[in-house]
Amino acid sequence: MAKIAFILLCHKDPDAIIGQAEMLTAAGDYMSIHFDARAKPENYRKIREALDENPNVTFAKKRVKCGWGEWSLVQATLNAIDAAATTFPRATHFYMLSGDCAAIKSAKYAHDFLDARDMDYIESFDYFESDWIKTGMKEERLIYRHYFNERKNKRLFYTSVNLQRKLGLTREIPNDIQIQIGSQWWCLRRRTVEWILDFTRQRKDVMRFFRSTWIPDETFFQTLVRHVVPEAEIETRTLTFLMFTDYGMPVTFYNDHYDLLLSQDFLFARKISPEALELKERLGALYADDDAQFQISNEGRSLFKFLSGRGRIGRRFASRFWETESTLGRERELMIVICKKWHVAKRLLDRIRQITNVPAIEYLFNEEDTALPDLGGIQATLGKRTRHRRALMRMLFDYYETDRLIVCIDPGNLDLLQDFCGDRSTTKLLEVQCDFTDSYLIGHAMRVGLAGEQTPAETLERLLPTIRGDMTFESDRIRDAEFENHMVMRQSADRDQNANLLARFLDLPAEKTQEIVEQDYLFAD
Repeated sequence: MAKIAFILLCHKDPDAIIGQAEMLTAAGDYMSIHFDARAKPENYRKIREALDENPNVTFAKKRVKCGWGEWSLVQATLNAIDAAATTFPRATHFYMLSGDCAAIKSAKYAHDFLDARDMDYIESFDYFESDWIKTGMKEERLIYRHYFNERKNKRLFYTSVNLQRKLGLTREIPNDIQIQIGSQWWCLRRRTVEWILDFTRQRKDVMRFFRSTWIPDETFFQTLVRHVVPEAEIETRTLTFLMFTDYGMPVTFYNDHYDLLLSQDFLFARKISPEALELKERLGALYADDDAQFQISNEGRSLFKFLSGRGRIGRRFASRFWETESTLGRERELMIVICKKWHVAKRLLDRIRQITNVPAIEYLFNEEDTALPDLGGIQATLGKRTRHRRALMRMLFDYYETDRLIVCIDPGNLDLLQDFCGDRSTTKLLEVQCDFTDSYLIGHAMRVGLAGEQTPAETLERLLPTIRGDMTFESDRIRDAEFENHMVMRQSADRDQNANLLARFLDLPAEKTQEIVEQDYLFAD
């Protein structure tokens, strides 16, 4: 059975560290602690006094002063690993943690998970070929020597880099290692850890190289594991659930994230808010519960992206200079059907095609595979269609040799609606408002990746009001725009009302449009 030696790097909140150590070791696992030498001495004394009698806790023999982006973080980790490997010969796995981490599964689940596969879990992507580094320095992290802390001595840091660049003082990467990069939160087998410790004693050249690289905690273990372990025994992932905002800041979890965290396919999560006392208490009790069952849906990151993406509203594409002075034509009429349920709008268009001769095109700005004629490549991708929307629409009018055209657009594309309604042509909008049942919204959440087959019912109940509110929000934005020819066809309205509305939209007699709304399955899901 797996026995885990947790490698804990920490620098604050001694009470939380004591509680974390007692909880994790109570299940029979171990912990090796490195407490930052920069931290308050009284905090370190408090931790030692509380945990010195615990046989499953040890401390790094040498404490170092840690700084972000420095080698000191790697050295602190190696010191804690060395202490754990020596003190706990029965430990089978070594799991990297911080004081902000918390278990989101039970101890039994974690042990069974590690027993199931003989693997090392560590993110390790090719440093130069992957896009793991999104912005800032890349090659410069390695080929220049970094002796100053970028956050504390920013002027010295960049002066040193610029001087080395100017003088051409680059260095070679050790030729027998392939630099990898990834998250610093890993879980490694004992054999792997022992190989790494042996490597650090034998390869002084590699150690010298990494000591003066920048942010080596993202490259050191990631590179060495790939160097000493066969690829088939490495799972390129972390077992610690963490997310980042668009601004590169870690997402913090609070009391109301309990169910969300449990449904993720990870063993731990960070960062847990220091104020989330209820969350920590519930997770602590869960860790000791051998009977706990978990339904893994893994929708955390997609849900966060969905919720945070609603915070800022802006035009996705600004008007291009060649479009601002262009027009579809004063004599032309563009009719836009707006509907969130695409299948309803497509049924409606199909019936309109049967009754009228007006060309009708489905969601050409939302679906890549919408049937379109060859217009010289402008129709090839959604990006091109959207950027050159007025030019595309003029070409479609010309292709069909018509002055009347119907298209479908999703209600989320307010920018397109504003652009077309601002044209000198006549633009009519028919918004089809459908009823959204809970079962439909659940299906929608699964289709877009906000939920999975195993998402707990409690999570779905909390998710549904947000999705329903998002649907209403899009409709409200259209109404607030106060478009001149905006008509609303509702599923809840009677057929005569909808027939009369369609007659105004299509400029047809009501008897004709009655044939369209009489189909019973028009709004069916």
